[in-house]
Amino acid sequence: QVQLVESGGGLVQPGGSLRLSCAASGFTFSNYAMSWYRQAPGKGRELVAIITTVGGSTNYAASVKGRFTISRDNAKSTVYLQMNSLKVEDTAVYYCYVPRLASWGQGTQVTVSS
Repeated sequence: QVQLVESGGGLVQPGGSLRLSCAASGFTFSNYAMSWYRQAPGKGRELVAIITTVGGSTNYAASVKGRFTISRDNAKSTVYLQMNSLKVEDTAVYYCYVPRLASWGQGTQVTVSS
């Protein structure tokens, strides 16, 4: 079965950085686009970033472009989200998602606060 396990969330000050990881199993990781979504309190779930395949395209929400970087390590079947220059409005639960499989991870909490 498909499994997606996020980690790396936590509490960070504005301007700080975090690196989220999503460890995937149950499918041929390198052949699938991977994405990150987030959901802030009282808000809908929004797409943050997507990476199509190894060597493929990356796309970002306008609100995170230039600050966040999505990447993948196919040898580890892991997708990452490097988050720099974090803002209070980045506070949310962050989810790993596989579009073609319609599969979600359980989420990891990111809180940006001074």
